[in-house]
Amino acid sequence: MYFTGVIIAVGTFLTIGIWHPIVIKTEYHWGTRPWWLYLLVGIACLVAALFIENTILSSIVGVFGASALWGIGELFDQRKRVLKGWFPKNPKRLADYEDPSDTGR
Repeated sequence: MYFTGVIIAVGTFLTIGIWHPIVIKTEYHWGTRPWWLYLLVGIACLVAALFIENTILSSIVGVFGASALWGIGELFDQRKRVLKGWFPKNPKRLADYEDPSDTGR
């Protein structure tokens, strides 16, 4: 039996699951300002995946990079969810939420 596909599927599931709380915590503590870190991590992981010979590891690193890039949009969407009251505002950053038309970019 070959477990490569199952291992990649589980790794993908876990990676996406890891990024969900990372996005929430990032927005809570720092707002949308660190979006560029997500960009750097995403690009670095995708480039690294090109040079990793092991199929499973290359796939997981690539998925992690793609999830980081997807996380940029989710970071800005998370801000909108906070403004709607679906998630708590950081009381130390209330000034960041004063203008709802501002996306934080």
